[in-house]
Amino acid sequence: MKELNLQEIRQQLDVIDASLTELFETRMELCREVAEYKIQTGKPVYDREREQQKLKAVTALAHSDFTRKGTYELFSQIMTISRRLQYGLLASHGQEMDTGFSMIEDLKRENVRIVYQGVEGSYGHGAARRYFGPDADMYHVKTMEDAMTEVEEGRADYAVLPIENSSAGAVSDNYDLLVKHNVYIAAETELSINHALLGREDADIKDIRTVYSHPQALMQTSQYLNAHRDWKQISTVNTAVAAKKVAEENDRSQAAVASEIAGELYGLKVLERSINHNKNNVTRFIILSKDPVYRKGANKVSICFEGVHRSGSLYNMLGNLIYNDINMLMIESRPIPGRSWEYRFFVDVEGSLSDAKIRNALKGISEEAVSLRILGNY
Repeated sequence: MKELNLQEIRQQLDVIDASLTELFETRMELCREVAEYKIQTGKPVYDREREQQKLKAVTALAHSDFTRKGTYELFSQIMTISRRLQYGLLASHGQEMDTGFSMIEDLKRENVRIVYQGVEGSYGHGAARRYFGPDADMYHVKTMEDAMTEVEEGRADYAVLPIENSSAGAVSDNYDLLVKHNVYIAAETELSINHALLGREDADIKDIRTVYSHPQALMQTSQYLNAHRDWKQISTVNTAVAAKKVAEENDRSQAAVASEIAGELYGLKVLERSINHNKNNVTRFIILSKDPVYRKGANKVSICFEGVHRSGSLYNMLGNLIYNDINMLMIESRPIPGRSWEYRFFVDVEGSLSDAKIRNALKGISEEAVSLRILGNY
């Protein structure tokens, strides 16, 4: 057998690659014709049974375990690309995804009621004031779910709730609640978080034995708190609730991690300022509405979806974003209740529901997912 040098091998690969490219383009033209047929007949783009039959057939043509696996992966991607081509063609014929959302100029800010979780002086209160102004009609409820229920049942126009912190990460429970309740993200605002250690007027740091705060705040100040090994840390539903508890129980051994504003409101002394270890500590709050609306100029879309529980499922669905040149900003997974080791994914992407590429990507994901929900565009 003639011995080939590297240059000759590369030349042969170039010939094969040119042939593969020509064959790929021919295949895509045939897929375009398939799309035209589906447009006329109303047949769905994604036919999993047909794809599995095709994958089984082409894999059987390979002659080794390695090439069989490679053939399966190669043709899986070719079929995925074919589907995205067909989704685009359907959209150009007016058969695109109905998002259910309506575009508005801006959120109504006058004669509206705003609900937040906690009590006066909480960071949620501060975020509501920041977005709607200090004179807005605001009231508070005990839990995050209570706030969503207030909006869902029409007693409040908007709810202001935390969703992510720059140092402690996602407020995971609120992601789960967004799936449970029929509310939509209409806007967001950010609030700098600066925690203080608050105690009774006659208290000193050496007196402290128990510290109360929200779990996120305890996480954000863990370096400071853990340095005091004899302090017991107890979670509360809100930082301001912790401050109120310390004030009402009037126990010199108790302290709260909360804002200095909460300390002023409940008559507590600042025992230590700025105890969060990340000094650039920011919490992102979402503004929830009962109606699926988005403001003109909105540039972030939040979705959640469940994939089929098999290899490559998440990869294929996220590929719809890559194919449509959409930038993914965040991905978070949450376990699905009652289904061990299965997860629901939350994704933020750049764009607007008015963009054709966003709708095309969402159409592709929705066709391949078990379920897809658009949480908001803001």
